[in-house]
Amino acid sequence: MAFVKNSFFILTVIIMFLISQSDIAFANEAEFASSPNPVGSGARALGMGGAFIGVADDATAASWNPGGLFQVETPEISFVGDWFHRTEDNTFGGHPESNGPEVVSKEAVNYFSMTYPFRRFDRTMVVSLNYQRLYDFTRERNYHFTEKDKETGEVLLDEDIHYKQFGSLSAIGLAYSIQMNNFLSLGFTLNFWNDFLNNMWEKQYDFKGYEIAKTDSSTFIPFDIDESNTDRFSFNGFNANIGMMWRINRLNVGMVFKFPFTGSLNHEYWDDTMNEPEENNEELTIPGSYGIGLAYRFLDDDLTLAADIYRTEWQDFIRTEQGRDISPLTGLDANKANIKATTQIRLGLEYLFYKKHIPREEEWYVIPLRAGIFYDPAPARGGERDDYWGVSLGTGYGCKEIVLDLAYQYRNGQGVGASMFDRAIHFSQDLDEHKIYLSVIIRHFKGKRGRHQY
Repeated sequence: MAFVKNSFFILTVIIMFLISQSDIAFANEAEFASSPNPVGSGARALGMGGAFIGVADDATAASWNPGGLFQVETPEISFVGDWFHRTEDNTFGGHPESNGPEVVSKEAVNYFSMTYPFRRFDRTMVVSLNYQRLYDFTRERNYHFTEKDKETGEVLLDEDIHYKQFGSLSAIGLAYSIQMNNFLSLGFTLNFWNDFLNNMWEKQYDFKGYEIAKTDSSTFIPFDIDESNTDRFSFNGFNANIGMMWRINRLNVGMVFKFPFTGSLNHEYWDDTMNEPEENNEELTIPGSYGIGLAYRFLDDDLTLAADIYRTEWQDFIRTEQGRDISPLTGLDANKANIKATTQIRLGLEYLFYKKHIPREEEWYVIPLRAGIFYDPAPARGGERDDYWGVSLGTGYGCKEIVLDLAYQYRNGQGVGASMFDRAIHFSQDLDEHKIYLSVIIRHFKGKRGRHQY
């Protein structure tokens, strides 16, 4: 039986590219729901637009720059929760019937840490145990495709596709920081990405509709489409981050390097026709990234201005499948994918309204005001990039025993995501993403604390 040319084309495009391609795909099998670039956690940092490498002076420092962790002066426990609401307005150049917005929301625990400072050998040291949820894959879409015979106008394919993805990747980190002298401190974080953290993601496709096939004798035969398939992935690995903080007068210079690493990727696949899933053991290489941050304090430490530049080497993002190295973004051989590195730019400020209770001057509280902007590009095929921009605002309350921080972040991308489908689909989307972060830090106060750390 020979399908008509148009029907065969659209069916091939839908199945081959919808299943195998994604806008920022993890091993061609999962999409980063938010920014693919590795960033730290905490409402304070996010309120400053993520410009925190040169600040890194609270319990979330291990996720940004472990070299700054020595600035934590008291034992602390921190907790961070987040919520996002994302709208993707999709455009299919050749199939306007599939155009329209998709909306998804979710809340989750983003970060947890226990931090303990101490002194040994006349040096300040800090150790920290951290949990961070680095990547979230929550996404849901519905597509409707039709294809007509060019001569008769008869509908040859009418199909609804429902796509759902969920899961996340998290790491347990062990961090250590030491103050080398009055100007320099060093630190590292060891990150363990293990199964007990439920490091998995799953994607599901449901296909429903009908197709009309045309035989050699020009007889049209209709048949229904009712199929589903599922891919499930689990990931294990280990990597390390190193950082440094150089301080002179009111200026901080921070640097961080997050090592690339290759982890094991277990892939299970099944559909309606299978009695048990197919299982493959693969590898996934996460690229290295590095950045530098500056922070300068004015007005008796009440005002901080910060700026970060951060780069991710996406050309090293490689999946090894059955002895073949491929780019998870394009599905092409890694040496032909032409994927380029991306560079983030983040700017932020923090102003502290500092008060004391009278007559007991040792009792005080701080109300901060924060704002930031950022440029957060994502890699795309052909050496291109998808441009995302954003702004953030934050505030909170801090005293000796507790710190509460709240941040709002807006992220936008126009005409992005073309790598999700084959070029023949002429796909793009406009993205609007809203995030809210809430951080709580509880500490055992001892000694005197600087106002910039409130």
